[in-house]
Amino acid sequence: MPSKKATTPKNKKAVPPYLAIGLSTTCRGISKRSDIKRNLRHIENMVHAAMFVVSINMPIKIVALAEGAISGFTDEAFDMPHVTAARDLYIDIPGEETDLLGEIAKQYETYIIAQCKARWPEVIKDRFFNTAFIIDPKGNVVHKYAKNHVFARERSCMPHDVYDLWVKKFGDDIDAFYPVLKTDDIGNIGTMVCNDGMYPEAGRALAFNGAEVIYRPSMAQPITGNGQWELQNRAHAMFNNCYVIAPNIGPYYLHPGFEFPFDVAGGNAHIVDYQGNIISFSSSGSDTVIAAIIDIEQLRHFREMSLFGNWMKDLRTEIFKRMYEKPIHPKNLWLTSDPLQHEDHDEIFRGNIRRLQDRGVYTAPAKHYRGSKFIHPMKDRKMRAWEKMRELLWGEKGLE
Repeated sequence: MPSKKATTPKNKKAVPPYLAIGLSTTCRGISKRSDIKRNLRHIENMVHAAMFVVSINMPIKIVALAEGAISGFTDEAFDMPHVTAARDLYIDIPGEETDLLGEIAKQYETYIIAQCKARWPEVIKDRFFNTAFIIDPKGNVVHKYAKNHVFARERSCMPHDVYDLWVKKFGDDIDAFYPVLKTDDIGNIGTMVCNDGMYPEAGRALAFNGAEVIYRPSMAQPITGNGQWELQNRAHAMFNNCYVIAPNIGPYYLHPGFEFPFDVAGGNAHIVDYQGNIISFSSSGSDTVIAAIIDIEQLRHFREMSLFGNWMKDLRTEIFKRMYEKPIHPKNLWLTSDPLQHEDHDEIFRGNIRRLQDRGVYTAPAKHYRGSKFIHPMKDRKMRAWEKMRELLWGEKGLE
């Protein structure tokens, strides 16, 4: 029998087209939580400027900030002990930082999507998670997401690292790991962060949870310059028929002694439509804006009407269900132990590689060579303690 027509819920309102913008902002590395204020002041000024320039076209309903824009990457760059960073550097959500962004959201009647490393005390103490969050036009935090895949030089805790506690708190369905904010005015918004986008499963999980717009902020060189950043975001958009908003971090002052900022990301911020087309792009990453029209109703019509290009409808899910039964990366690593620093943590990734070789997923090369390794930026070992680095690099200068 032919399928019945989909019914539209009573009183369902159409979502008018709107503008989404992404900001690439200069950022300064922090040595304490209060240093964040300087980055937030710069973000506020950038929002004012972008609104003045762009909003003359149509209402701006999403302002997307880059990963790192609020607090930088101090813990990663200087191999800080995780617990020290959790206690001294990073934020609570909601908290004073999100309150400030909330005032901007209220002023401009817009949603703000952002990222910052943050504590989740409701799950576990003395840990920080790389967190994406959404603030609504009333200034309230209405969405939080913890990054699920970090790269080998990021020491953020992930839900998988405290898996048993996470599942006890949030359950084990898709929504526990890839939540989606469902709204009447901007559609359904999902979030992932940076390295998450290296995995096709992330975009697919968000799409299965109803996402229509995906926020995926920031990627560093060489992945931006060689085109992989754009390729990944276009693929997430096309395979899942979602818009992708991809702002990138601007020039970065690693610490106050930096005379000139480091262009860690190389620009290339962009917005992609639900068929994989670039609809806004900026080659510059230096304090600039991308802007594009998001048309949720058009996307919904495409998903309903198209029999080609609307890919998720064709999935034969049963044939894939065995693929992920055998674990690769060990879970619960930081449930009772503090997260390791770079050099020691590398060995966990090496173990994952060997595990895949043992299973025949990877075929080992005929000859083995030394792989990549962490080399500390402080040549003098006596200066590698965080307290000494902070005194040397931030010292009396501060950021305020």
